[in-house]
Amino acid sequence: MAITYLKKSPKTSSTDDTKTREIVENILKDIETSKEEGCKELSKKFDKYEGEVVISKEKIEDIKKNLDQKTKDDVQFAHERVRKFAEAQLKNYGQDFEVELSDGLYAGQKLIPVNTAGCYVPAGRYAHIASAVMSVTTAKVAGVKNILVCSSPKPGVGVHPTIVYTADLCGADVIMNLGGVQAIAAMTNGLFGNAPADILVGPGNQFVAEAKRILFGKVGIDLFAGPTEIGIIADENADPEIVAVDLVGQAEHGYNSPAWLWTTSKELAEKVIKRVPELIADLPELPRTNAEAAWRDYGEVVLCDTDEEMATISDEYAPEHLEVQTKNLEWFHKRLKNYGSLFIGEETTVAYGDKCSGTNHILPTKGAGRYTGGLFVGKFIKTLSFQRMTKESTELVGAAAARLSRYEGMEAHARTGDVRLKKYGY
Repeated sequence: MAITYLKKSPKTSSTDDTKTREIVENILKDIETSKEEGCKELSKKFDKYEGEVVISKEKIEDIKKNLDQKTKDDVQFAHERVRKFAEAQLKNYGQDFEVELSDGLYAGQKLIPVNTAGCYVPAGRYAHIASAVMSVTTAKVAGVKNILVCSSPKPGVGVHPTIVYTADLCGADVIMNLGGVQAIAAMTNGLFGNAPADILVGPGNQFVAEAKRILFGKVGIDLFAGPTEIGIIADENADPEIVAVDLVGQAEHGYNSPAWLWTTSKELAEKVIKRVPELIADLPELPRTNAEAAWRDYGEVVLCDTDEEMATISDEYAPEHLEVQTKNLEWFHKRLKNYGSLFIGEETTVAYGDKCSGTNHILPTKGAGRYTGGLFVGKFIKTLSFQRMTKESTELVGAAAARLSRYEGMEAHARTGDVRLKKYGY
């Protein structure tokens, strides 16, 4: 049977996006310079409010004392069920479940892979074979049914043969000779006979990253990616040669790839500062040119007094790749909170994770390690919640929902509870 629209909407949820984006971009740009005063002026303009911004503890306590008990009871009712469901989600992280939150009220979640994933594999300066492994393999294991791969073609050749082999081996369904912004657009919009991608993953240059950022919302993305980064925490026990080599190993990615060293050893710092340019000078032309610019413009060596200071500054930077080469490895493993991927001890190094050791190398940059991790199977899986109820549970839930809706001024919401309470005899 054919689908027939008995009523078709003339607009979509994206109809006003362009105008809204322009307004928001201007406001955000203004607040970058006007800061707190800018926020206050906008609050005065839009909300007609000129009072305190940060609500005092005294004010909070006063509200708690004076708010009517029935309102507090209804808020607590909602809070208890949301808390119980969140606790069940944490306990059952990564799997389907159902739980009874109160008599007759059941809620749960289902994990469902996205249907189509678009994997971008860079092939500009270098043929990033490992990126095909990281993105396609992870999508396949997650259960994605349709995996698209795009990579920049070379004249007369197309996509690098090893990338084609790798993508096919790892489970790609379609491989396209297409790179840059056009590849991102093609996968997003379902061009060349493919289904539109539900999510786009994989690293790329600044133009690819910007295309993903602009299209985010229309399509899911893995990360807002920037130039690759390395941070190294090292003390007097670290081998300065290994530290220097590892810094250069990431600096060769590009002219704008940060390389940071945090150390409690002045002797180590001085040896590394001397050795890094020597190592760079010995590289072939392309990686030498990249690493020279990266170390000159984005390299840092920071001398700290204590392990805690090194951990604190590392967490502030939240580096994409973080190596720890100290005597107190276990302490740092427990203490550090913000990074994309952690490499513990001199025996491991970023290149191992980049290429073949198992962890994913598609990781957060530009401080994003403060709020997210890197690519993993969960990025391709939707965690979808559901609920079901008995008629008897409506007596409590329906009444509370109706009252909360009216507190918020949402009368139509309230009536969806009222109609059930009436039908079920409450």
